[in-house]
Amino acid sequence: MSLLRRAARHVRLALACGISLTVLAGCGFVSTTSPPATPTDFPGIASELARRGIVVDEIRSGDPGCAGTDLAPTAIRFTARGLDQQEPTPVYVYIFRNREAFERRNTDVYACARSYVTDADAFGSIEASPFLMIGPGPWAPAFEAELRDALTEAAGGG
Repeated sequence: MSLLRRAARHVRLALACGISLTVLAGCGFVSTTSPPATPTDFPGIASELARRGIVVDEIRSGDPGCAGTDLAPTAIRFTARGLDQQEPTPVYVYIFRNREAFERRNTDVYACARSYVTDADAFGSIEASPFLMIGPGPWAPAFEAELRDALTEAAGGG
C-alpha cells in the first residue's frame, strides 16, 4: 500500500472518529437509571390494592369522616375487604400534594379520625407520605399488611 493511500485512510478514519464524537457529544448523556418514583392518584392506589387481593367498594370522594374541617379536598372514603378481612371495613385515605403538606396536615387528620374511630385499640393507620390511610378497624393482619405494602408502593417514595 502506498504512503499516499495510507495517509488518506488515516485521514478518513480520523475524520469519521471526529464526526462520531461530535454527534455523541451533541446527544448528551443517556441515563440508564429509572426516573425517581412519584406518588400515584387514587385510581393507582385502588389498582395496587386490587392487585394484592383487596376489594374496594363504595368510593366517596371528598368525605373526610368529620365535619367542620377543610380536609374534604384531600379525602376519599371507601370500604375494603379481602384476604383475612371478611367483613367490609370503612377506610379513609387522605392524599396530599407533597411531603410538606402531609407533615403539616397530619395532626388534622388524626383529630378528624377521633370522630369516626370508636375503639382506639382497634384503630388502624398507615402513613406513606404523601398518603395517610385510617380506618376504625380492627384490620385483620394479612389485610393490614397488604394495605401497608400497597400504600407504600403507591406513594413511590413521596
